[in-house]
Amino acid sequence: MRGPNDRHPAKAAWLIAAALIVAMVGIGCGGSDNGGGEEGALQKIGKPEGELNLIAWPGYVADPWQSDFEKETGCQIKLREAGTSDEMVDQMRTGEWDGVSASGNASLRLVAGGDVAPVNLDLIPNYQTVFDDLKDQPYNTVDDVHYGVPHGRGANLLMWNQGSVKPAPDSWDVMLNPDTASQYNGQISVYDDSVYIADAALYLKTHEPDLGIDNPYELDEKQFNAAVDLLKEQQPNVGEYWVDAAKQIQSFANEDVVVGTTWQYQYFALLDEDAPVAASPASQGFLPKEGATGWSDTWMISSEAEHPNCMYKWMDFIVSPDANAEVAQYFGEAPAQTKSCDPSTLTAAAKADGLSPDPKFCDKYHAADPNFWDNVYYWITPVADCGDDRGEVCKDNNEWVSAWTEIKG
Repeated sequence: MRGPNDRHPAKAAWLIAAALIVAMVGIGCGGSDNGGGEEGALQKIGKPEGELNLIAWPGYVADPWQSDFEKETGCQIKLREAGTSDEMVDQMRTGEWDGVSASGNASLRLVAGGDVAPVNLDLIPNYQTVFDDLKDQPYNTVDDVHYGVPHGRGANLLMWNQGSVKPAPDSWDVMLNPDTASQYNGQISVYDDSVYIADAALYLKTHEPDLGIDNPYELDEKQFNAAVDLLKEQQPNVGEYWVDAAKQIQSFANEDVVVGTTWQYQYFALLDEDAPVAASPASQGFLPKEGATGWSDTWMISSEAEHPNCMYKWMDFIVSPDANAEVAQYFGEAPAQTKSCDPSTLTAAAKADGLSPDPKFCDKYHAADPNFWDNVYYWITPVADCGDDRGEVCKDNNEWVSAWTEIKG
């Protein structure tokens, strides 16, 4: 399950050419330059229906902002919290839900399946002040047609116990080099999802350049097998494959594990508990020298939405300055809304959430630092089309899932 206890989660997808995605999903309806008026998108917001059915990561729909939205719009939310991207895709295909907070390893599957509709951004005023480097991304925009509104983002960091891991690592080598990793047998913490294969590919991109890996989500057979083999070598040293951030926090606090891949949320939570942890070198912007994978989530509207007016109201509301600041601090992620990073907005939002005010929150999460995000490879659904002259010889999502089962044994 993605997220800690009742109050968190996180995720993201690398920038690939729009032509690749068009080829993958087999669609290409033309859109206007400003994102409004796409074929199949709502053209005018009408009277709210009074109901809204959402499926979301734990912590994305909660009070006080949920209650504020319901009072403001009259749209009463029915919520299902999902623990995985696969669950979200399956649930959206039932037609029961109006909208979903999809990560990059789910969003294009929903587009390809016709499960979500284009979004008319002209009807979402708060989109205008979303961070520019979150707009027009390949995990939610196909042939200039927008399929959602950015919610927030995070990076997958390298975290370690300072008393047990010396010297301080500056590379994923500590977890992925078989010789180094063996020092921490049974004490390595790894994210439990097939998308973690991209972490191995990113490592090999730097350390085995002859493989020719460019994008860690576009892997041909030789590249894919190398990444899978590396993770099979790592497997005996893994103490936990985590899906629950709260459990990972406990594992590090108890020193059951001493090094692993994590989200900013766990790192800062452990620091608040005075745990002796450190994260990917601050001198490198908190990213290992190879860079890192990450996640970026998008609110998408079902192509069968029964309450489209309420869904559009929600998409605008959740990226409004106050609400986006509240959910970002509650969840532990960088907000999508630029105005959410105003110190007074952050302080008010933290107090509304019952949290300690932190006017430096956006700095800690690199919200407005494009150079940081340039080195983050956002999660995206792997497809057969390699996006280059190799053609359709890359391993697709089904093959990644099958390989992950083999890796874990």
